Amino acid sequence: MLKKPVKRQPGLVKPSKKLVLASLNPGKLAEMQSVVKGYEVYLQSEFFEGQAEETGLSCMENAILKARFAAHRTGLPSIGDDSGLFVDALHGAPGLYSARFAGDNATDQQNVEKLLAVMRDVPEGHRHAKYVCTMAYVRYALDPLPVCVSAEWPGYIFHEQRGDQGYGYDSVFYLFRQNATVAQLMPALKQSLSNRTVALRALLAQID
Repeated sequence: MLKKPVKRQPGLVKPSKKLVLASLNPGKLAEMQSVVKGYEVYLQSEFFEGQAEETGLSCMENAILKARFAAHRTGLPSIGDDSGLFVDALHGAPGLYSARFAGDNATDQQNVEKLLAVMRDVPEGHRHAKYVCTMAYVRYALDPLPVCVSAEWPGYIFHEQRGDQGYGYDSVFYLFRQNATVAQLMPALKQSLSNRTVALRALLAQID
């Protein structure tokens, strides 16, 4: 005889599921935890040292590599993400190499300074850019069907740095609608607009 489905009692919270974020960045974890509900989310650095080699030729390939690496090392479902700044006037650069635009061990400030230097002669009206975030979710390391999403955040490269609330290229990534760089936004507003939040919500809609 088939059993009737058990009715969930009002207010009863379903058990949390564990999920690993393939990153060493606590800032990313904090952003993610404010969006993800019903999951216990951990940084991969809580389980092991080291990172996946980003040998992919696209953001999505790198996101999958990161997710598989974390899942392999932890035995838990994992999310990998790869983000970058793509500038039209630079044919998409710095793109995949956004974090090391000024060199392998470059700081955010050094990367921004190099970007401003190479764009010094790019005229107003031709400085459009976009932040792109790609995410990949795998249930286990060799999952043949990773869930992949991508989100874009259009903007404009300002000619000088403004604001101190962000990181990466936020101080020169200008938003016309807000009349401010991302680094001038309050954290809550930045998170609500960011491509990472949009991508994460799209991903969760597919895996929940």
